Amino acid sequence: MRKFQKTAIAMAVAQIAVLSASAAWAQTADTTTTEPSVPATAVVKVTGQRAALQSAQKLKQDADEVVDSIVAEDIGKLPDRSITEVLSRVVGVTMDRSAPNDPQHYAVEGSGIAIRGLTYVLSELNGREAFSANGGRSLSFSDVPPELMAGVDVYKNPSAEHIEGGISGIVNLRTAMPFDFKGFKGALSGSANYSELRKGKAAPTGSVLVSNRWTTPLGEVGALIDVTSSKSRTRTDSMMVSPYYPHVNDIVPGKTIWVPKGAEWRSQAYDRTRKGDYAAFQWRPMRDLTASLTYFRSRYNEDWSEQALLTQETSPYAMQVANGSFSDTGAMQSGTWSNPLNGGVNYNTDRRVSDRNSATQDVSLNVQWRVSPAWTVTTDFQRMKARTDGFDSDVATGIRVPSQTVDFRGDRPTFSFSPADLQYFANPANYYWAYTMEHLDNSAADSKAWKTDVKYDFDHPVLRDIRFGVRLQNRDTLNQNTNPSYNWQGVTQPWMVGWRIPAVASLNDPRFAGGATLTQFPNFFGGGVTIPSVLFPDDAVARGYPASYAKLHGYSLALCKEQAAAQGWGTCAAWKPAGFANDPASVNQQSEKSRAFYTQTRFSFDDWGFPIDGNLGVRYVNTKSNAYGYTVFAPNVPVIPAGANVVGANLIPNIPAFSKRQDYENEYHNWLPSLNLRYKARENLQFRFAVAKSISRPDFTQLAAYTSLSQSVRSTTTGGGTTGQPTTVTFNGVTLSGAAQGNPNLRPATATSVDLTAEWYFAKAGSLTAAVFNKDIKNIIVNQMYNYEVKDAGGQGRQFLVTGPTNGAHGHARGFELAYQHYFDFVPEWLRGLGTQASFTFVDSKRKLNNPVYSEWCTGGEGADNLNLAINGCDTNMQSFTDLPLQGLSRRTINVAVMYEKGPVQARLAYNWRSRYLLGVNNYGTRGTDARDLNPSSPNFGTFNGNNNQAYGLPLWMDDYGQLDGSFFYNVTPKLRVGVEATNLTDTTVKQLMQQHAGMLGRAWFKTGRSFGIRASYDF
Repeated sequence: MRKFQKTAIAMAVAQIAVLSASAAWAQTADTTTTEPSVPATAVVKVTGQRAALQSAQKLKQDADEVVDSIVAEDIGKLPDRSITEVLSRVVGVTMDRSAPNDPQHYAVEGSGIAIRGLTYVLSELNGREAFSANGGRSLSFSDVPPELMAGVDVYKNPSAEHIEGGISGIVNLRTAMPFDFKGFKGALSGSANYSELRKGKAAPTGSVLVSNRWTTPLGEVGALIDVTSSKSRTRTDSMMVSPYYPHVNDIVPGKTIWVPKGAEWRSQAYDRTRKGDYAAFQWRPMRDLTASLTYFRSRYNEDWSEQALLTQETSPYAMQVANGSFSDTGAMQSGTWSNPLNGGVNYNTDRRVSDRNSATQDVSLNVQWRVSPAWTVTTDFQRMKARTDGFDSDVATGIRVPSQTVDFRGDRPTFSFSPADLQYFANPANYYWAYTMEHLDNSAADSKAWKTDVKYDFDHPVLRDIRFGVRLQNRDTLNQNTNPSYNWQGVTQPWMVGWRIPAVASLNDPRFAGGATLTQFPNFFGGGVTIPSVLFPDDAVARGYPASYAKLHGYSLALCKEQAAAQGWGTCAAWKPAGFANDPASVNQQSEKSRAFYTQTRFSFDDWGFPIDGNLGVRYVNTKSNAYGYTVFAPNVPVIPAGANVVGANLIPNIPAFSKRQDYENEYHNWLPSLNLRYKARENLQFRFAVAKSISRPDFTQLAAYTSLSQSVRSTTTGGGTTGQPTTVTFNGVTLSGAAQGNPNLRPATATSVDLTAEWYFAKAGSLTAAVFNKDIKNIIVNQMYNYEVKDAGGQGRQFLVTGPTNGAHGHARGFELAYQHYFDFVPEWLRGLGTQASFTFVDSKRKLNNPVYSEWCTGGEGADNLNLAINGCDTNMQSFTDLPLQGLSRRTINVAVMYEKGPVQARLAYNWRSRYLLGVNNYGTRGTDARDLNPSSPNFGTFNGNNNQAYGLPLWMDDYGQLDGSFFYNVTPKLRVGVEATNLTDTTVKQLMQQHAGMLGRAWFKTGRSFGIRASYDF
């Protein structure tokens, strides 16, 4: 069915394009016939949607480079509720629907974007670099109110005059300026959005814009002020299945059966507030001199609270399956599982809350002076500041469920519980306080940039102009995380019983009662899934950090003291929160200076009879960075029994423990040439060829200068005890290793990009375009091993094998794009106003390591030195994976929109679809350290008791996904417009897959439901 839907969509797009193309050819084929006069009643009035398409098409047609744009129908009227959603409508651009760096959660409005399958995106605001304070290079587009934008441009192969830093392309967000309008301009808009799944009150959005220009004795002056505030209230329900573990002979004799160790569900209530302030002032004291000052500030707050039943089973190979059905590969499809040896299937009922506040501020001054008819000088000063701080709190109770019946054969899992199971979930006596986990972070970034561009216009039949310029930027970043970053600490766990605590802190015990409530989910998955009532910690307990944490851990401390008193030994320590203070592991501080120079000439051979124009240029950039950090070493020296004989002590290097400040300076130079050619076969038919070299600098998180070194001593002890022989400790060797949070000596990734396009503009809002592209990428950053030398006490150099990020891979992304848009003015009168947009993108990618680490079978723990695990992924039977693509890249993407605009009516249906793509390898939730080694060559093969301690990490994929959105607006008067909007009209469920050797298995299902909104706007 899914293949049929995709084929049908593709066929429909092709048919629409052919039909419209035929009509357009019919309109333009006979150029010798005099066109009859058109009656006034047949004139098509160009208004909102059509005017926006015309503007975007004109930008693309006249641009010197390969660029696609979306232009607002009017100020503050971009067609979507977030910049990421707007960008996903652009051909070749895809939106990630997972929460940033957290594929276990869903981003309703989208998170990051990729251009042609690559995430090396440079973000700009009015042609100036823009960023968020998150340790990365780009702007978090969800932070920016779309109501402030006049348009969005995507440059896919920028020329030399553009700021460097985007291998995949540049996204430029454009705001309005007061001189964009002839005089006074005012606009009001308001909306309210309602989530079908969240229910409750609607979330409002409002914006106000006022702009005017005046003629004064000092020249022409213009001012514009735009403010907006929006709220979003959504809910995401999800169901998840844990990775499948191989059972050899113990479930079905003679077969290997793959069984998950649990199934989970979650419900997350999400609230987002976004506010934006924008002001622009322009002054033209004389015709050839214009100055502008802009102020932009965006503030973003997200707050969510989640209730989740999470798998915490520690004995996956003790699982039993009754009435099971299995696939041809042995993967469990349905049945009832239990774990009687472990007292039930272990779960945690989890309350997690998160709060994040972010702000971005930009103040810029621009002066443009036309010195003479030939010379123009533009200078620009920018100060940008960004900050973010976050709090993440997780409090859980625990429960052991006797049994659970599951069925994974449908479009989503179904869970069944007996009446006895439902009563078991509802009984507080079956719950205990399990753990807490907190995380705090704060980051700040500051940039000062100045650039000056000079243009000289030639009076020449070929040379049009020459441009050259300079750009200087200083940027400082500070990122701090608590250490440990996510501070998991058990309150009472079953494995603590008998040596640390006498029993778990049961919620029916008056000493530990309170702070948890039995919660029902009558509308889970829109009412399509029934789950039992579960006792969850209260929201206030998770938000009450640190006082609520101290109270819970006080239960553990009291029980520990009871156990210590009863057994006569034991150490009971009070809980300590994670913190920032005096811990170099929690601080990443860096500074960077870039100095760029470029020259570029534009040319045209039109006067010589050759319809070719273009530009040729080169950009030189010098980058210097400083990273301030620490290198720490804590030797692990074994304790030698008193009086023991020691053999091989000389093998242990004498390296005292240290924690030393270590700063790094990194410098590199890049020459970035570019060539853009355009061949105008006819007035409305043109072809482009573009080739350029580009760079993308490492993220600041990848440049962190903190390295932890360790020493592992291998030894054996013989004799002693009752043997009657003297104790002998023999040292067999030492392993010197380390893990680096980052690598301050990284170089930027580089790429050579080639584009070839064909563009046919058969109407003012009608075009058919195609593009073929290829990007060859070098210096891709991956985790690798390298040597790090430390001097011992005698001055001898000792080599530590450190794992960290290096420029260790190369690859490519290549493919093609097709795009079409048209309003059908040639159809009968009653159909006029109908239009369509459609695009299709295909991308193929490959990444190859410079020093491959692939092996068919994995072995080892989850340490950073297990590169096969981190790069290729390892299954729960220890077999690795191959041929994984670049992350975040869909091979196919489709956008289809049907529009209608006639008289006062405007309507739009827009469908966006992208194919399966790799989210990551070894992500939390699909990794662990309890895998079973089934490598026939392994010495552990067949010994399944006590050897289930291997690390695994699965490739995690986002499955094919399509979403239909719509809107309908009516112009009550030429100035007043009202309408309705709808998102996810098909109520699509998002699905994740985990790749295992038993097949591509369902990992997660997310449902957000439909949302509906009403909107009104008034222009004055």
